[in-house]
Amino acid sequence: MTDVRQESLASLLGGRGGALDASLPPLAFVAGWLIWEHSIGAGAVVAVLCGVVIGVFRFVRGEKPRAVVLSVLLVVAAALVALYTGRVEDFFLIQLLSNVASALAWAGSIAVRWPLLGVVVGTILGQKTRWRRDPALLRAYSVASWAWVGQYVLRVAVFTPLWLDAQVFWLATLRAALSWPLQIVCILVSGWLLRRALPATHPGFRHPQVPEQA
Repeated sequence: MTDVRQESLASLLGGRGGALDASLPPLAFVAGWLIWEHSIGAGAVVAVLCGVVIGVFRFVRGEKPRAVVLSVLLVVAAALVALYTGRVEDFFLIQLLSNVASALAWAGSIAVRWPLLGVVVGTILGQKTRWRRDPALLRAYSVASWAWVGQYVLRVAVFTPLWLDAQVFWLATLRAALSWPLQIVCILVSGWLLRRALPATHPGFRHPQVPEQA
């Protein structure tokens, strides 16, 4: 019986908490910007404070300090970019560029036959590169990784015209709407694709089938 289930992949990858946390500082930024008469500085302070509060909450819950610090630094960096350029929409520039880079990285990993979904799952499961020596699993990870490419491409397609038109309210709103809800859909779709791409007799992504050397 295969263990390649959407639920097991979703449980393994998770991400809802982190993606939800990432959507709160932008909303706080816009709220501060609106309340204090379109002050980028006020919005930046509110966003950073929001990021710090989330970071402290996550740290108290026992999450890795490195992940907590990184999330706060990303909020600080976004605020500094907006303050430097004087353009409120530039608070979202780092997020936009990171989605462009992520889409290229995931697509490139498929092209060179090192699909990032396999790298991530294989690392989490302690498989190192054994999954890549399983032809069926390598192909399945390549197919399933396209769901992640699509996730990032969708965000870029939505955020770019809004950023160009300085639609700050919609940037924050859709940043939240396309964070954890989209990521959950992506994980479920990639799990479904992974299951569909594997032969019915394959034991699942937890059990790479490495051909014996002749």
